[in-house]
Amino acid sequence: MNTFSIAIHGGAGTLVKGMMTPELEAQYKLALQRALDTGYALLKGGKTAVEAVEETVKVLEDSPLFNAGKGSVFTATETHEMDASIMDGKTLNAGGVSLITGIKNPVSLARDVMEKSEHVFLAGEGAMQFAKELNYKLEDATYFYDELRHKQWLEIKDTDSFQLDHAKKKDSKFGTVGAVACDQDGNIAAATSTGGMTNKKWGRVGDSPMIGAGNYANNKTCAISCTGSGEFFIRGVVAYDVACLIEHKNMSLQDASNEVIHKRILEIGGDGGLIAVDTKGNIAMPFNTEGMYRGQKSSNGIDEVSIYK
Repeated sequence: MNTFSIAIHGGAGTLVKGMMTPELEAQYKLALQRALDTGYALLKGGKTAVEAVEETVKVLEDSPLFNAGKGSVFTATETHEMDASIMDGKTLNAGGVSLITGIKNPVSLARDVMEKSEHVFLAGEGAMQFAKELNYKLEDATYFYDELRHKQWLEIKDTDSFQLDHAKKKDSKFGTVGAVACDQDGNIAAATSTGGMTNKKWGRVGDSPMIGAGNYANNKTCAISCTGSGEFFIRGVVAYDVACLIEHKNMSLQDASNEVIHKRILEIGGDGGLIAVDTKGNIAMPFNTEGMYRGQKSSNGIDEVSIYK
């Protein structure tokens, strides 16, 4: 049987240690472990990598601790605009949604785009129309309300500034979530979900729902989920860049991931991290920030969650 494994992230950035209380740190680690255990149990039970990453990301979306689903940040108009994507490394099928509101688990809608539409990427009103046709229940705005997120927004509302979830001036709550997995058959998948950036305007979309930028999976190479400064991850086509280094330069998963996060993304001014898995169950989780909420669990005995370096 193939080594099966799963890795998750809950955002990267300036995780100010002084502002992270022991209680809060324990809450984050518990939430990460719960998500990790959920995905791992599915893999152990013979489920596919796609099923595992979707269910794992749903657990993270349901936690108010992360900037996705329930804990999404506020836009300039005091609303929530969420993005998500998922990709199947076996078939290269993929689905992405952007600028959606009221959907409890955006990653599930992304999977439905992948499996129940002829398309890859749906956005805004069209994505919402698609959700309605599939009888998705729309949650009231109060479901997504989080006091800390609202406070973050109030500090910069009516200004032209916006802030990434892990900006230098922020407190103790960070973001974008994702999962990558390798199942017992050696198939891999990736999923990513986010609430975007605080006070964003004009329907800004980051890298999370973009296949090849914030999310990618291909059995030939690897599955990747990214977190960080989205504009730079889009310009660097980061997720696909890692896969390219493996495919065309025969680099290992770890070396390719490190090259992109510690060199290539820094060269264009970006910061953040990624999680990666290959068809042998190997995992890489590099980041160039102070920390990244992350975890990994594998059938070869690895089981850990971490925040700082």
